[in-house]
This record gives sequence, C-alpha cells and structure tokens, in this order.
Amino acid sequence: MVAVPILVQFIPLQFVVPMLLLLDLVTTTMVGLRNWSSVSRPELLRLIPFMMAGVALGTTVLAKVESRWLLVGLGLFVLVMTGRALLVSAARAEETAKGWSVPAGVVGGVFSALFGTGGPIYTMYLSRRLPQIDEFRSTIAAVILASAVARLAAFAGSGLLQQEDLLRGAAFALPFSLVGLAIGSRLRQRISSDAVRRALLVFLGASGVLVLCRGLLMH
Repeated sequence: MVAVPILVQFIPLQFVVPMLLLLDLVTTTMVGLRNWSSVSRPELLRLIPFMMAGVALGTTVLAKVESRWLLVGLGLFVLVMTGRALLVSAARAEETAKGWSVPAGVVGGVFSALFGTGGPIYTMYLSRRLPQIDEFRSTIAAVILASAVARLAAFAGSGLLQQEDLLRGAAFALPFSLVGLAIGSRLRQRISSDAVRRALLVFLGASGVLVLCRGLLMH
C-alpha cells in the first residue's frame, strides 16, 4: 500500500510488483516466524485455498492487461481503502462468519498478485475473527508470507520473474527495506498508533490520487 504507489511513478507496475514480492519474502519471514506458535492454523488453512485461486487470477491479469488500466485500478483501490479507514471506527467490529474467508481469500489473492496490496483485505477479515492481538498479528504475517510464496510460484510460471534486472533491483532495494523494518520496530513503541494512522492515511490519499491521474493520462 505504501511502496507501490510511489514506485509506479517511475517504474512499470509489472516490474514493481515482482520486485517487492522478493522483498516481502525476506521481511515477512523475519516478522512472521518469530511468533509462529501464536498463528491461528484453522484461519490460515481456511484462507489459503481461496487465496491461491485469487493469486492465479490476478497474475493472469497482471501479465496481460495494459498498464494504464492497472494503474487506474490501483489508484481506486488505494482511495477506497483510505476512505474506508477514515469512515470506519478503530474499535474492533463484531465477529464475522467463517464463510467470509471465501471472498477475503479470493479478493486478497487478486490484489496481492496485481498490486502487492492484499494485506488490507486479509486484515479486514482476520481482525473480525481473532480478538487476541498477538494471535491476529502472527496470523496476518503468516497469511502474507503464504501469499508471497504462492505469488512467487505464479510469477515464475507467467514469466514475470524472468524480467531483466529484476534480481538486481531487488538486491539494491533490500538493504533499505531492512533498515526501514529495523526503524519501524524501534519506533513502534514510541509513536502513538493514532499518529501513525493519520500520517499514513494522508500519504495514501495523496499517492492514490497521483497513481489514478497517471493511469488516466497515459496513452
């Protein structure tokens, strides 16, 4: 949600998403495996089959659809997520039914493959299924890691991982990603979540508008 809208201003979306996937594999493994014992395995197993179906569909679209329409879709998605966050209370909502794992998995898989931004979809579902914050955080990290592995296989099969300079770009970006992860881990206890949330929403709103305009103005 943060990196993709910035990078697509300078780099094609079909290059950005696979590159960030390689970074995701490193960072989510570092975060997720720390608390593997807290992961809700029933929720993980419930989401994964539908997530894989969504990833397959999203990968096909990413490889074949013109970039401008993908950018328009990304811009609209970011703006919708930003608007939802502004309108919905931060308080935990009522528990949702297990059946919502089907659309959450499919839609999250599609957006993960298309834009690397399926996390908010999984979060909306799991936050209403797992009331314990440690269990929720561990499970969402495991879901994103599973999504990254599924996308890796799908991107390899579609040729998206065979792009020239992809590995070099990921290797160049990895140290900065790890520095950001370390800084975020240190600041997590020092900055209020409300302040981070407000700053992030302002940033996402602005970046969503920029991406949408870039897509609409492309020829």
